[in-house]
Amino acid sequence: MTAVSLSIRQHTASQTEIKALKFMNTALLPPPKLQVLAYLGIPLETGQPPEPKPDKLERRAESQFINPVTGDAYNANFTLVDGAWKVDSVELLPEGTQPSITLEELCLSESVLRKDARVCALAAEVGVTPEQLHADGWSIGLDERWPRRKRLQQCLLFARYHKDDHLYAHPLDFFPIIDSNLMEVVHIDFAPHRLDPSNPPSSKVPPLDAKLERPRIPPPQERHEYLPELMQGQEGFEGMREDLKPLFVVQPEGVSFKVEGRELEWQKWKMHIGFNSREGLTLNTITYTDGGVVRPIAYKLSLAEMVVPYAEPLYPHPRKFAFDIGEYGMGTLANELSLGCDCLGTICYLPGCFVSHSGAPVIVKHAICIHEEDAGLLWKHTDYRPGGRAQSVRARKLVVSLVATVANYEYIFYWSFYQDGAFELEIRLSGVLNVYLLAEGERAGRYATEVAPRIDAQYHQHLFSLRLDPMIDGIKNSVMETDVVASPYPTGSEENFAGNAFTTNSTVIQTTSEGERQWNADTDRRWTIINPNRKHYASGQPVGYKVMNCAFPKLLAQPGSWVRRRAPFARSSLWVTRFKEDRNWPSGKYVPQSGAAPEDSLVGWMKGDEKVDNEDIILFFTIGTNHIPRPEDWPVMPADMMRVTFKPVSFFRQNPALDVPSTSAQGSMYAFGAAQEHVGVSSHSD
Repeated sequence: MTAVSLSIRQHTASQTEIKALKFMNTALLPPPKLQVLAYLGIPLETGQPPEPKPDKLERRAESQFINPVTGDAYNANFTLVDGAWKVDSVELLPEGTQPSITLEELCLSESVLRKDARVCALAAEVGVTPEQLHADGWSIGLDERWPRRKRLQQCLLFARYHKDDHLYAHPLDFFPIIDSNLMEVVHIDFAPHRLDPSNPPSSKVPPLDAKLERPRIPPPQERHEYLPELMQGQEGFEGMREDLKPLFVVQPEGVSFKVEGRELEWQKWKMHIGFNSREGLTLNTITYTDGGVVRPIAYKLSLAEMVVPYAEPLYPHPRKFAFDIGEYGMGTLANELSLGCDCLGTICYLPGCFVSHSGAPVIVKHAICIHEEDAGLLWKHTDYRPGGRAQSVRARKLVVSLVATVANYEYIFYWSFYQDGAFELEIRLSGVLNVYLLAEGERAGRYATEVAPRIDAQYHQHLFSLRLDPMIDGIKNSVMETDVVASPYPTGSEENFAGNAFTTNSTVIQTTSEGERQWNADTDRRWTIINPNRKHYASGQPVGYKVMNCAFPKLLAQPGSWVRRRAPFARSSLWVTRFKEDRNWPSGKYVPQSGAAPEDSLVGWMKGDEKVDNEDIILFFTIGTNHIPRPEDWPVMPADMMRVTFKPVSFFRQNPALDVPSTSAQGSMYAFGAAQEHVGVSSHSD
């Protein structure tokens, strides 16, 4: 990363008029897929020899940077030649195109606000000093009062009255806008309030010269702490629990996985663990060794985008629809994980890295956690007949995880791999609700929950775009859609006399014109990624993996809404299109302040009638949750979770976990010692 930064500095100094650089993002670009597969010896079709191995892989990189003097944004491309990075091109991006927002820009917002006379005066009017003023910087979202060439942040303000206290308990009633290039406040917005139920305020965007037409509202003063030492003495807090005994996860013989560089092997699984500033954790070239045969399953798994639209229509709250991946980056916001807390057991950590404004690398030493967990019973059966045997096998899973903090929210990502050939993504949501204040006597409207006195938590959605580049027994795949339906034949008929019959209806998606799909709860609709060229020896069905246990909420914003224009991926549950090397970002490569998704997004990729049956395809699943906040989510949110599971269907000859040995944990014991046999047993006969 340092070498790339040096290369572009030398290039701009010698061949351009650019005098200053502010690096926004630098990333390695993956080599071409077919080249990677050949290099790793992964066949294009299971059972066939791999393509000839190239001598080396193409190594490329790109970097986005801003000229802070002019505000112009650039994209530079590089190739590694004889160990040195060579600049291939430097492109001036179209006016209004904004690279992702950096952590440094977000952190600088508070110092900018504290130096602004008008912000300080407005804070003083409600009893807040500059030192108490804190801000979460957000992308401006969409605000057509400003030209897109201005790089803007909207700031959500809070007061912190004591060291480390819960600042989100004290929201302020105004929203400064910062120019991130000039580092100055350019405007201040005030949200209307529903102070008079007989005269509801308008949700229209006010002009820049609009005057404040309501009284100022001081922040709530009641403390709502979550740090143990600050909760002492707080009303309703009875002290920390003292009846929780230690629980240890130990592996006295070490772990069952191997890590060499970024390559991970465990229980017949093999994959490469990637990291970049935008997607954060990525999993690549995933294979499973079945009977000595390497069977490819997926080329890449990653979260390519997400959007969090809020429901409150009163301006400026509709600007809150954060693209936490495209606008900020999960890698940029990755946590430094702590041994024994964020991950439990015997842990392997991998680092992550992103670029600073200066071009120097920022290293997150413990960005990715790898560990094993007990996963309950893998399978069990008891022959209930006299003398019959019982056999049970415990499951274990391999977990690869990353945690990112995006302002108030924590996103916790767990990729788990199982011994039966299944894998899943679990996403946990924690952290703190995004809140706003209510005036004395004001009640939360129809779009929020009052989680504490005068603390208003607005309804919102978390919608993730999961990108899957499948490789089920090879790169030529299809998607089969299956509905579970009742038999059309009525009770008493010749075909369905008892009335119990139900079956499945399956269709294969043929072209991109059919590739935008909606989930149907009534038919328990599921999708299976299949290889139509390989069939199971008994079922006769094509080998595949089906998607299960997933929530596919619909984007609730109206047609034509700001968020629907910018996040078209969220309107549908599944998108199937052809693979191309640059089809990565469903809302486009440059997301901040975009007016609508560009042609180089799912909008453009789905046009036409490209064949997607038995082709090299990519899938984008929209998964997520509708979050209607509860008082129990305050002051910090117990982890809410969602998961999507991929299970083999006709992929293996039989249960692939039959060879997992049955074990008995030597450390297990009765909870109550010798008295255990009497626990729960009545002292008299019924």
